[in-house]
Amino acid sequence: MPALPALPDLATLQNAARRLPTFVLPPAVARIVARLPQQPPTLALTAALNLALGRILPREDLAPLNGRRLRLRVLDAGLTLDFGLGEKGFRTLPAGAARPDLTLSATVRDFIALAAREEDADTLFFSRRLVMEGDTDLGLLVKNTLDAVDWEAVDARWSPAALLARLPLPALFATRPRTAA
Repeated sequence: MPALPALPDLATLQNAARRLPTFVLPPAVARIVARLPQQPPTLALTAALNLALGRILPREDLAPLNGRRLRLRVLDAGLTLDFGLGEKGFRTLPAGAARPDLTLSATVRDFIALAAREEDADTLFFSRRLVMEGDTDLGLLVKNTLDAVDWEAVDARWSPAALLARLPLPALFATRPRTAA
């Protein structure tokens, strides 16, 4: 009787299950979203960046971004987010008012893969899935800053489980000793 093939170990199966599937949003999504105001998603982005500023993203490393105009284009979602860094942190900028100093363009999937550390910026850039236009020195600064972040420490402190563990539980959820009736 022939020997059965070896099964992959659990870690290999878990890594395969966690891998982000390849997808592109339908073109209709981009056509619709591009007609919507871009300010709300830009506000969400700048709020998230401001939460990270000084905690995860070292402010002094980002000093060259001060006063510079940045644009993030999510190609398949039809989003164009214009923002910058000032003395008080990241802020939204009027869309299309001036040419950005740096534009980073990719699909939703590729930005998620980049944020999840599934793909690195170099791989996306050299496969032409991440496009950088404008001041390449600023692009390298952004890339190197993200590469320098200790994402395991961030995950340990800021993951949903870690945040929930730090919440004070209301007395309503506290276990009470049962009394015999």
